[in-house]
Amino acid sequence: MSESAWESVFGFEEPYANQADAIETAIDVGKRRGFLAMEGPCGTGKTMAALTAGATLVRETSRFERVLVVTPVKQQLQQFVDDLRTMNAGLDEPMNGVSLVGKRDLCPYGREDVFPRDASTHERCDDLRENTAALVEGGEGKTRGTPTGEATAALRPEDALEDAWWDAGTARRLARAARHDDPETLSGALSTAGAASPYVRHQPSAPDEVSDEDTLYCPFEADWYGREKGSPLGFDAGENHVVTVDELLPEAVEYGTCPHRAQSVLLEHADVIVGNYNHLFDPGTRPLLDGLLDEGTFVVVDEAHRMEERVRDLLSDRIGRHTLVRARNDFQTLLQYARQSHENEREFDQKLADYGATLDAVEDAKNLVDDVVGWLDDRVESHLSSEYGTLAPDRLPERDLEIPLRDPEADEVDDLTEWAEDAGYTGGLWRSLGEVGSAVEAVLNEGDNDRQCVCTSVGVLLSAWWERDHVSFFREIELEHAPADAGSVSRTYEEAYTPALVTFNCMPGDQIRGVLEEVGGGVLMSATLEPIDVFREVVGLDALESGDDRPVVERTYDMVFPESNRASFVVDAAPFTRSNRGEPGEATRTRDQYEYVLRTVARSPGNVLVCMPNYREAAWAGEYLADAVEKDVLVDSSSSNEATDDLKAEFFAGPGKVLVTSTRGTLTEGVDYDGEKLAACLVVGIPLVNIGSPRVRAVRHAYGEAFGEERAFEYALTVPAVRRSRQAIGRVIRGRDEVGVRVLAGRRYVEGARHSVHEYLSPEERAEFVRMTPEFLGDQLDTFWRDHK
Repeated sequence: MSESAWESVFGFEEPYANQADAIETAIDVGKRRGFLAMEGPCGTGKTMAALTAGATLVRETSRFERVLVVTPVKQQLQQFVDDLRTMNAGLDEPMNGVSLVGKRDLCPYGREDVFPRDASTHERCDDLRENTAALVEGGEGKTRGTPTGEATAALRPEDALEDAWWDAGTARRLARAARHDDPETLSGALSTAGAASPYVRHQPSAPDEVSDEDTLYCPFEADWYGREKGSPLGFDAGENHVVTVDELLPEAVEYGTCPHRAQSVLLEHADVIVGNYNHLFDPGTRPLLDGLLDEGTFVVVDEAHRMEERVRDLLSDRIGRHTLVRARNDFQTLLQYARQSHENEREFDQKLADYGATLDAVEDAKNLVDDVVGWLDDRVESHLSSEYGTLAPDRLPERDLEIPLRDPEADEVDDLTEWAEDAGYTGGLWRSLGEVGSAVEAVLNEGDNDRQCVCTSVGVLLSAWWERDHVSFFREIELEHAPADAGSVSRTYEEAYTPALVTFNCMPGDQIRGVLEEVGGGVLMSATLEPIDVFREVVGLDALESGDDRPVVERTYDMVFPESNRASFVVDAAPFTRSNRGEPGEATRTRDQYEYVLRTVARSPGNVLVCMPNYREAAWAGEYLADAVEKDVLVDSSSSNEATDDLKAEFFAGPGKVLVTSTRGTLTEGVDYDGEKLAACLVVGIPLVNIGSPRVRAVRHAYGEAFGEERAFEYALTVPAVRRSRQAIGRVIRGRDEVGVRVLAGRRYVEGARHSVHEYLSPEERAEFVRMTPEFLGDQLDTFWRDHK
C-alpha cells in the first residue's frame, strides 16, 4: 500500500489538523490486527478519519472485507451515513454501504399495527416465517435456477442456489395469492412509509393448491423465497450507494418483498455497515451479523466512553414476575395435556424424548419456577414490611427500589440460590431449565401455533442465574414503581410495584474483550476518552494486547478551533457535596456561593446550559434562577424522549434562555448545540451516581477485586463522572467561528485539591482551564463577552 493510498478515498480536499495522523495511525494499527484508542474533540474529523482508514484497508489489502461502524447516538449514525456518501461521491468504485435498523421498524405488518394485540412484532414475525418456510419447503416440482419476471433479484446470497431446500415456484404462487384484487387503486392494500404493497392488509391463509390446512403465512417472506432469497433492490437504490431505511423500506414494500430480508441480503454484499451498539454487543441482536464478525471486519466504535456502561446494560438480565408466571404456566399446560390419559402421557413423553426431555423433568422445572415465584413474593413483602412498616400502596415510596440478595461488598452466594439449595433444587436441575423449556416450547407449538411460550428464554436466564459467578454478576430484586389496579394483581404490593429478578453485570470488560477478539482490528474513539490508560484497562484492551499480542495505540488530539473564541474557568468554590450544601432550600454558605456562580454564568448573553449533579438539585437551581435572572428558565426532569425533544425545541427558539438539567441526563451528551444554540455551559460539582445503591457498591467491589481496591472508586465512579462533565462542556464549541464559555464549578476540579479530579481532564483542558475564586468570575465573564460582541 502506498503512503498516500488513503488520500484517494478521503472525502474532502484537505484533512483537518490531526486528521491525517489519525487516518495513518488507524491504517497502520489495522494492518497489525490492533486497535486505536483515540480521543478527539469536535472538529477533529473522527468520523471521516475512521471511515477513510477502514475503506483504505478494505480496498488496498487482502486482510479486510468490510467496515462495521457502531454508535449509540442516532445523530452520529446519520453523520457516518453522510460522510460515507461524501466519500463515495468522489470514488469511481463507491463503497457499498447499508445503515441497519431493527425488525420492528421494517416489518410492514408490525409498523401498521395489524398483528394481533397479544403478540409482539418479533414473535408474530417468527411464527409467520416458520409457517411460510414450511409451505415452500421443496419437493416434487422444486424450482431451481434464476427466477424471472416479478421474482428477479438485484442481489442474492452467493450460496442461495447451492443450499436451496425451498420451492421457488411455490413461493411465488403464495406471493401472488396474497395480492390485492384491485391493483389499479390498491385502496385495500397494506401500505406503510408512504408506499403501497401489492398485498392485502391482513395475513393471508395458504391457498388450497399449496396446503389443505388453514395456515397463515407472510407474502413478503414468500416473495423473498421466490427470488431465491434475493433482494430486488441493490446499493444503487441509496444516495451514493448508501442504503438507509428511507430507501430500503418503501422500495421493498412496493416490490412486495420483506424489507428485513432485503436488508440481510445487502449486509452480505456491503463494504461498510453502520449500526448501533446492539448489533455488535447484544447477544440477541448479533445474529443479524452472523458470519460477518470475523478477522475480515474492521470495527469502528464511536462514543467509546459509553461502551462500558452500555454493554453492562445489554448484558444484564431481567426476569419479571409476570414472565416467571407465564413460564410456569407453559410447563403446567403441557403437563395438563399429558395427564388427560395414559395414552396422552405416553405420547407427550415420546415427543419430549425427541427433544431430550421427560415429563418428570418438566414436572421438576414447573415446581422450581412455581416456588421461585412464591419465594419472590414472600421476599418482596418481607422487605417492604421491614423497611416501611406497610404493604399499603399509598404509603410506599413512589420510586423504583432495589432489594439486594447478597452483601454487595462481599463474595457470597445470593439469597435465592441459597434458598434453592436448602429446598433441594440441585445445580443439575437449574442447568437443565433452558433445554427443558426449549423442549416444552417445541411440543406445545406443534399443537398450538398461536401460543407465545416464554419457558425457553426464562429457563436460559435461570440457568445463567445459577451458573454465573457472584462477583462479576450481582443478583437483586428490582421493584419498578408502576401503579396497577387492585383487581389486576395477585398481591397487594403489586398495586405499587412490578417486581423482577435481576442479574446485574458488574464487569463488562471481559465480554467486550471477547467481541473485539473476533474482529480483525479497529478504532475506538470519543471526544472524552481520557484517561486512556483507565479506559484501556476497564474495557479489556490491555488484556487483549498482552494475551493475544494485539497492539493498542493511543492518540489524544487537541481542539482545532481558535482558543481565543472560548473562555474556560474552574471555579474554586466549596465542593458541592451533600454534606457541604445541605438540603435544597436550606440556607448554607455553600449554597450561597453557588447561587452567585449560577446567576453570574446564567446572565451570559444567549442560551446557557446549567448542569447539576442530579435532577433534584436541578429543580433547586431552576427555582432559584427563575427569580435571579431576567431570562426564561427551563428545567429538565427525568421524562420521555418526546418531552425532552419539546424542551430542546423551546430552548433553541427565540431569545436567550437558561436550561437547567442533570449532568447525568440526556441533554448533556449526543445533542449538537451548533451555531448559536449555546453560548455557555456551567457544570456544578461531580456528577457521581448514588454510591449507596447496591448495584453501584457491587460494581465498586468487583472493580476492587479485578484492579485493586485502591483503584476501585476511581475506575468505577470517578472517571465515568468526570467524563460526563467533559461531555457537557463539550456542547459549547462545535465550529470554528463559534464563541462560548465553559465553567467547571467546584474545588475538586482544582489541581492539588483534596479528592481532586483535575488529572482526569484531558491534557488540553488541564492547560486551558483557568482557576479562580467565585468573586472574580463576573469580571472575567464581562471582559470575555465585551471582547466578543
